[in-house]
Amino acid sequence: MINEMKRIIISFLIIIILILASAITHAVPKDIEIKGKQLFSQKPPFTFTFPSELSMIHSFSHENPDENSLTRVFFLIKTREKQVEEMMILQIADKTNPRAGPMTVPPLKLYNEKRLYSKGEVKQDRLEVDYLIQSIRWDPNASSLKPIVKKGIVIPSRWALQGQFLFGYQGNHAVLVSYSRDVHSFGLKVSDGGKSWEKESISGNEKGAYENFQKAFMEMIHSINIKKY
Repeated sequence: MINEMKRIIISFLIIIILILASAITHAVPKDIEIKGKQLFSQKPPFTFTFPSELSMIHSFSHENPDENSLTRVFFLIKTREKQVEEMMILQIADKTNPRAGPMTVPPLKLYNEKRLYSKGEVKQDRLEVDYLIQSIRWDPNASSLKPIVKKGIVIPSRWALQGQFLFGYQGNHAVLVSYSRDVHSFGLKVSDGGKSWEKESISGNEKGAYENFQKAFMEMIHSINIKKY
């Protein structure tokens, strides 16, 4: 009799948990969608096209009480032979206090002025988009990359080319995209030494890889489209 009661109670608890899980799932809006090479955002309403097909592997959000905002973070990657070849970190900050002033957009950070870089601002579909392209070195031990590493995905300690773009939307949102690609993924024999990527010495295949990346990254910026769904 006691065992039968236990089974009934356990079954009842399982049903309650399933109902609650279903309610939570439906309560959370699906505000980011990936279709092939395109990303669709509902809040704020925009789309843009990736240089390659990327898969979303992790997302989370965190509150910023001092800034009256909440930031949603999305990790997307492309792998080859179980290693990251391309990665993107998309961050969308949303104003949480309607009475607060418009959200400010901070400048993008240059890691090293000696390395070749390009930066500027373009107007794209009613937006002012700041961008920065530079060479970096992937660090699998970096705290910002832990969500990828914890998934069992290998991030090689290699040089990569990184492009970032940033824009604000109606004072209520700020969008930051950081997209990087392994310098060895362009089909060119390139150096893994930092000096080869400095602006005073870059040439040959290294320069070719940089120009290839720059072209693809600027095409991504020019694909941004503000759209209502």
